[in-house]
Amino acid sequence: MLNGKTILLIIGGGIAAFKSLDLIRRLREEGVRVVPVLTKAAEEFVTPLSASALAAEKVYRDLFDLTDEAEMGHIELSRAADLVVVSPATADLLGKMANGLANDLASTLLMATDKRVLVAPAMNVRMWEHPATQRNVATLQSDGVLFVGPEEGTMACGEFGPGRLSETPDIIGAIRAALIEGPLVGKHILVTSGPTHEPIDPVRYIANRSSGAQGTAIAVALRDLGAQVSFVTGPADVPPPQGVTVIRVETAREMKAAVEAALPADAAVFAAAVADWRVSSESGSKIKKEKGTLPSLSFTENPDILATVSQMSTGRPRLVVGFAAETDNVVAHATAKRLRKGCDWIVANDVSPATGIMGGTENAVVLISDAGTDVWPRMSKAEVARQLAHKIADRLSAAFAVE
Repeated sequence: MLNGKTILLIIGGGIAAFKSLDLIRRLREEGVRVVPVLTKAAEEFVTPLSASALAAEKVYRDLFDLTDEAEMGHIELSRAADLVVVSPATADLLGKMANGLANDLASTLLMATDKRVLVAPAMNVRMWEHPATQRNVATLQSDGVLFVGPEEGTMACGEFGPGRLSETPDIIGAIRAALIEGPLVGKHILVTSGPTHEPIDPVRYIANRSSGAQGTAIAVALRDLGAQVSFVTGPADVPPPQGVTVIRVETAREMKAAVEAALPADAAVFAAAVADWRVSSESGSKIKKEKGTLPSLSFTENPDILATVSQMSTGRPRLVVGFAAETDNVVAHATAKRLRKGCDWIVANDVSPATGIMGGTENAVVLISDAGTDVWPRMSKAEVARQLAHKIADRLSAAFAVE
């Protein structure tokens, strides 16, 4: 799939820049033409000669190089590739991109390109978590810039946390996803997945039994049809997919805020198993077990994310898909839920212990809509996701055709 593609690789200045050489080598092995662009800071970590030798291409460095401008101006350079990749993307580069600055070759190319842009951030954990960086990331995501990583781990500076550059295979996976041509190219789809954890005290919480497998499979299937996917996930067992924008949350309230921040979207799929209740007052310290007494917990309802989005008066996605995990009267309960919430479709399934669906690799669902019920045979969760993704693509295509 990557053979014959051209990647404009912008290498930012950071200790992780040395990994860009491995990225060039591996992309070349897959038949990709890689055109390297080095920022001035990147040259402190990798040499133009090493990048050029591995890429078998000229390395571009200076915005005001008369020879480069005569041979291939920066505007043409920015548009001659199939995809622009920034790896590593430093806090400085993200800031320039988010605020429209163009004072060197790399930032000018990013401003001038008409191609999709994929960034792989790498920086100190404090820099990544800084409010300014997070504002810039949010701006870029809303502009359609794709992200892969960063990952959590030990930094070169000795600190631990999010900020590590994604591994080369993960970046290549994200590149594949970004280059996919399918019926959902240009569409933004929001997917929620996994459980939420509602704290009782610092060591205990309320949660639903969800591995996140089905939600993750749906995000992958939508990505593989070309969609830009915003993936809001609770603390799931299954790792999130590459090539999508991952927003990690813990509680239902955090998930609602993340969903609202990720909108607008063309479609939204709510596959998360959100806890219906939380304790009214979370204890700041561990509740101690005392012989002969039981703690008294008072509960309150969590926000209803599916209903909130389904009933939006403005900015509602064209298609809202909910999930109903039931243990009895599956179709009746799911049908009532669809009408009560106001969503377009409900994907219902029987999660009784005997089915083995909860936490398993297979699913058996019923798709409920205005048109009635469509019973699907038992199949892998990946196949359920593929079929659902194609139905979503058909529905969105029909909606846009009417306009």
